Amino acid sequence: MPVRPVLQLPHPVLTSPASPVGDDIAAARALGADLVDTMYASPACVGLAAPQIGVGLRAFCLDVSAHKKVTACHGLVVLVDPVILWGEDPVVQREGCMSVPDFTGDVARPRRIAVSGYDLSGETITIESEGFEARAFLHEIDHLDGRVFLDRVAGPHAVFPRKVYR
Repeated sequence: MPVRPVLQLPHPVLTSPASPVGDDIAAARALGADLVDTMYASPACVGLAAPQIGVGLRAFCLDVSAHKKVTACHGLVVLVDPVILWGEDPVVQREGCMSVPDFTGDVARPRRIAVSGYDLSGETITIESEGFEARAFLHEIDHLDGRVFLDRVAGPHAVFPRKVYR
């Protein structure tokens, strides 16, 4: 499938809530393939949500296996119509985003979570995660809700110019 351009703020699809994919498995598979191909073609990318490639649907992919901060890892995950079941033990850490390439920010997110959705075969899955992977799940779900990490920082004092990207 094709590698797609990653949109950047202020593109309006990034600030609009995405619509459910529903039970169209063929559409979910095609979208999932584009997300995965684009994520792996993007340096230092560990997750990508459909709105970031211009598609206003609730789907994302995630693979933190190569990241140095990983304590939990489920490998490549493509999740469609995800919901957060629970989260606990919030912690503040730095985040960045391909759609906000010039900045990083300190964001409080739960350290442990559970999410549910369906995979590309249409099967419902539930994943419990922690640490960096949990943060990445929540970051991608924020994209589906029309939010970016800048919406979650405590204020201008928690936003920093990105030092290295790529």
